[in-house]
Amino acid sequence: METTRQQKISKQIQKDIAEIIQREFSFQLRGILVTVTTVRVSVDLAYAKIYVSVFPFEKAQSTLAFLEEQNRAIRGALGNRMRNQVKSIPELQFFIDDSLEYIENIDNLLAK
Repeated sequence: METTRQQKISKQIQKDIAEIIQREFSFQLRGILVTVTTVRVSVDLAYAKIYVSVFPFEKAQSTLAFLEEQNRAIRGALGNRMRNQVKSIPELQFFIDDSLEYIENIDNLLAK
């Protein structure tokens, strides 16, 4: 069960990282839609698991690799935005949220 503080920090990180990806990496991710679906923060606020949905699905792994390469830059930009709200900026880990791909697969199976 997440505390209220964890939930607030998670929502703020989700909003900020979505804006960072959209503004600072739009040129590198041209033609790819990246959505930050969920952020889970550890109890001590030291780690954040960021789940992203990528469309088209075929580019999910390459996009995840790009985000991992840019992890330091993303964390730095996040630090500039959140420096007055938390003592330390959490370590970021990116994961693919494949729930949309799963739903599309189920829809295709039901259509047959």
